[in-house]
Amino acid sequence: MNKTKARELLDKCKYPLLILILGVALMLLPTGTEKNETAEGDERIQQMLSRVEGVGEAQVIISDSGVVVVCRGAENAAVKLDIIRAISSYTGFGSDRITILKLAD
Repeated sequence: MNKTKARELLDKCKYPLLILILGVALMLLPTGTEKNETAEGDERIQQMLSRVEGVGEAQVIISDSGVVVVCRGAENAAVKLDIIRAISSYTGFGSDRITILKLAD
């Protein structure tokens, strides 16, 4: 392709190309809502778990790599299984990415 044809093509497509570049740049800008959504998710699952029989007081942290739950009923295997099922359903994480720990007295 010679320079004049390339120049003509660029002149013809410069506005759609500019709009495409601006659109991609806007999509890459951080929105700032991800942390709030994660905090809300932590709080919602925490409230739900604390209502499950045998769990007791619960604290939850959800991150990109997994979930950590600290609760009173963690020593009971059946309670642990209930917690893992609930969190897996809520987050989509497998049991290998969910950690259940006993809350200190």
